[in-house]
Amino acid sequence: MASTTQTQTPPARPGGRARSRPTGRLGDKIFLGLSQGSGILLLVIMASIAVFLSYRAALAISKDEGNFFTTFDWNPAGSPPVFGIAVLLFGTVVSSIIAMVIAVPVAVGIALFISHYAPRRLAAPIAYVVDLLAAVPSIVYGIWGALVLVPYLEGLNLWLDQFFGWTYIFEKTEIGVARSLFTVGILLAIMILPIVTSVSREVFLQVPKMNEEAALALGATRWEVIRLSVLPFGRSGVISASMLGLGRALGETMAVATVLSPSFLISLHVLNPGGGTFAQNIAAKFGEADAFGRDALIASGLVLFVLTLLVNGAARLIIARRKEYSGANA
Repeated sequence: MASTTQTQTPPARPGGRARSRPTGRLGDKIFLGLSQGSGILLLVIMASIAVFLSYRAALAISKDEGNFFTTFDWNPAGSPPVFGIAVLLFGTVVSSIIAMVIAVPVAVGIALFISHYAPRRLAAPIAYVVDLLAAVPSIVYGIWGALVLVPYLEGLNLWLDQFFGWTYIFEKTEIGVARSLFTVGILLAIMILPIVTSVSREVFLQVPKMNEEAALALGATRWEVIRLSVLPFGRSGVISASMLGLGRALGETMAVATVLSPSFLISLHVLNPGGGTFAQNIAAKFGEADAFGRDALIASGLVLFVLTLLVNGAARLIIARRKEYSGANA
């Protein structure tokens, strides 16, 4: 009797697929279309904003009798109209630099404490409070700054003038309340602190544990582990977090308008009251401006728009230098 042989299919390899999945499913096509459409829509919106700002700015600058970049005055309702952004650009940059100098070291210290020093029971509540500060509206910060920060900074201003007045920057030459660019910088530092802290903390938590354990096994102290393993790994993340904070500091409006005493004078004495920023000037003058005055304010907004894009672009370039942050390995 002839024996019949049966052919058996070999078992599937571990992790292998029994059959190929059909390609071109409807759900995949819909998701691909929505994703591409969202990206294109974002580009269209950004381009529309840029075109609108450029068109209205060109209308205003063409009738400006002063130099738009160097004039120390803002009078678009005059005859002839004269306005410029020199004071606004100076105030925006100086107040943002002050905020970054104060906020970034403090934020990095808080992030390191939460990620590497604080016990778990303490780290979680501190991280929650820091994240909660980012949700506080800017007008609340402004009211607090006007009612609490401004009066209590008088003593600090006098102390800085007495011991650091020789630096010229901290020399107080005018009498008045502390409604200065220095006060604005401190308030902005408090406002951007949660952003820089949260991003830096997440970056520090991504440091490979093997690197830290290897350093500890070689006899390194906790600070040496942080200095040799944590900070080098998180340098790009901290820089990008700082750029995100700088982007908010550049465009902050209501808090600055509440605290600052505006004037169209440029002074390197940061303790003197006065100065101005792009966002503060737009918020203060938009309501009373006529059609041409609004075009002039839009022209200053275009400069702030370009400045913010440059800051965000720099942050993206810094992130792209490290593949683990750029998404190249995703």
